Amino acid sequence: MGDIKSSYVDFYDGRRRENYGLKHPRPEEHSHYECLRGFIENYHLSEARCLEIGSSTGVFQDMVDDYWGTDIAEITASNYHKPYRVARGDRYPFDDGMFDAIWTIAVYEHIPHLQQALLEIKRLLKPKGYCLFAPAWQCRPWAAEGYAVRPWSDFGWKGKVIKASIPIRDSILYRSTFIFPKRLYRLLRFLMGKRFEEIRYKKIKPNYEIFWTSDADACNAIDPHDAILWFLSHGFECLSHPNHMAALLVRTGALVFRKK
Repeated sequence: MGDIKSSYVDFYDGRRRENYGLKHPRPEEHSHYECLRGFIENYHLSEARCLEIGSSTGVFQDMVDDYWGTDIAEITASNYHKPYRVARGDRYPFDDGMFDAIWTIAVYEHIPHLQQALLEIKRLLKPKGYCLFAPAWQCRPWAAEGYAVRPWSDFGWKGKVIKASIPIRDSILYRSTFIFPKRLYRLLRFLMGKRFEEIRYKKIKPNYEIFWTSDADACNAIDPHDAILWFLSHGFECLSHPNHMAALLVRTGALVFRKK
């Protein structure tokens, strides 16, 4: 979203060429296929008007009849036999309330202007519309420089300290020590009437030159609990985690929302 730099677009065009050769694989080969199929079946969306944000090469375009896709790349347009529009600027190129359902998979951790991109979901969905929201959660700040996968010899003493700390910092026990107090505090504020109009997340530095490992190109570290509070604050209900205890304990996976 916003003014997309050419390096940003070029990076993702290169990744698409590397991964797909500009040809999309079968949807069953995608890691989120079962999740998306369940979303479509559970909420009877096979004939609904559906938008995929960050649709890449259109691998899922035949999973529903009335499919629309959007992404930042023009080079993949030839992969689509259903409507596809290139996303430019702060607004996706669609009318308000145009869609019965939206899904977005492994995308929002890469969007620089996260708040505006989330507001676009709200704008584009019809009342009672459904959203499958599945970014990569809690992206790690050390991924951009490949600390977890590069040899020790690549780093000076500071880099070696970072690399040595990763098993501890990445453990569930360590992360829970920091995450759950914050979640509990924000939940209590929500229950007392606070509404989170702005999404809470951590900006991290992406690497658009070398793709060392998964999410090396991520620019956002998002806690799924913060995402739930944001959607609840903007007039959605969370169907995947329908009570506050389930939301408080959320760890990974897709979230499903319905706009009121």
